Amino acid sequence: MSLQIVMAVTAHKLHALGINRPVHCGWSREESIVGHHKRHRATVTARLGSTSDGVITAVEADVWLDAGAYNYTSNKVLGNLHLSVAGAYNVPNARIDSRAIYTHSVPGGAFRGFGGPQGAFVAESQMNKLASKLGMDPMELRQRNALTDLSDGITQSGLPEGVGVTRVIDACVERVPPSEDLPNHPPFAPIASLPAETTQLRQGRGYAVGMKNVGFSFGFPEACEADVVFHGDVDDERPSRVELFHSAAEVGQGVHTALTQMVADAVGLDFECVEGSFSDTSTGGDSGSASASRLTFMAGNSVLGAVEEAEKTWADGARPAAGHFRYKPPATEALDPVTGEGQPNFCYGYMAQAVELTVDIGTGHIRVDRVVSVHDVGRAIHPQMLRGQIEGAIAQAHGYTLSEQLVVENGRIQNPRLSQYLIPGIGDVPGQVDCVILEGADPLGPWGARGVSEMPYITYAPAVTAALHDATGVWINKFPLTPSLVLEHLASVDS
Repeated sequence: MSLQIVMAVTAHKLHALGINRPVHCGWSREESIVGHHKRHRATVTARLGSTSDGVITAVEADVWLDAGAYNYTSNKVLGNLHLSVAGAYNVPNARIDSRAIYTHSVPGGAFRGFGGPQGAFVAESQMNKLASKLGMDPMELRQRNALTDLSDGITQSGLPEGVGVTRVIDACVERVPPSEDLPNHPPFAPIASLPAETTQLRQGRGYAVGMKNVGFSFGFPEACEADVVFHGDVDDERPSRVELFHSAAEVGQGVHTALTQMVADAVGLDFECVEGSFSDTSTGGDSGSASASRLTFMAGNSVLGAVEEAEKTWADGARPAAGHFRYKPPATEALDPVTGEGQPNFCYGYMAQAVELTVDIGTGHIRVDRVVSVHDVGRAIHPQMLRGQIEGAIAQAHGYTLSEQLVVENGRIQNPRLSQYLIPGIGDVPGQVDCVILEGADPLGPWGARGVSEMPYITYAPAVTAALHDATGVWINKFPLTPSLVLEHLASVDS
């Protein structure tokens, strides 16, 4: 279970005993790795059918998700994985059966992407394999089948307006044409003290495209509150100072800065004239969680609504003038368990990635040389922080794809230390990350903005796997792509 739930249960039990004290929970790194939930391990078998000219005709898949010992978020993660298996494409016929299985393993829980990375690995690996089988440009195949505003999707309910799949594909191809020769990335040596074995190095390029929901899904209640107070003299036409009260949690993504910007822009004041009071539900109401790539969208709309309410009271002569607003997006619904019909989401973010890498076929080591990450964000509220979100997600996905192998035997984690569970360092992450920002406005988003925080993570693993195939001719259907796993597959081809 998550740390928040552990602390909430502890506080509840203490309260029942008459002890009303703050709760502090301090775990060592080893305790955290052993005890906190992990991203769900998934096993998927899938088939993808198309015409000879690359028009998708059908998807068939069976999904098994390792829930661990408790359900927790497994059913919701399973829903996202289920939607993602068909990818960002028109699929006229689909049979996807998804199941979460109780096991004796560590409980699975929420982690960046929330089922999306597992599903995208299946969908995009299938698309890359189909393109290879048909002898087609992999991005032309995607463009030919991309979802649009007129598409129903596999849920047969239509998509929220503003679908950006074709936009991100076009922008990615413009910057990294599949027909363009690979640049001469410098050689690398897997062992720093030895020279590079240039005869063992191979280079490749791979692509992946995806989409990810913004906000809570499948009928889960979704709302966000904000309060603002305008200050100024009775004779002032406009306020000179604004207070913002919002409970949105700052976990490194820069949401407090973004919300302050939004208020300043909405009121027409300088940034310095807005005072923010954050992360306190006693003053800012219920913001909902800092998850699901939702805060820019949800908190932004709540802030806009609160400003509009304060404008009304200001116009009526109130000094100070307060405004409160609770934003609720369009309702979503759970999928029918038999037909799969339903409207699971009210907004999506869209992304496409190109990855160029070098692999040493003698040792199995991979170096990612360049990543081009294209995102339709609706509106870039703070471009610098946005690039930080993208680069951070790619660094995190890099470990997920190449090195972070959790070893579990009989339900127990065997590598609970950072010396054994290998998180990439600054020298391991991609040498070049090019962030490409598109602004196809979402009709419901504040200033048209969508969320972005999870999106770069979603497509990284299948893009790396496709680049590895381009370099070696070998498809690998699981990851992390550790040197031993790469060598094992290279050896099987050689034999």
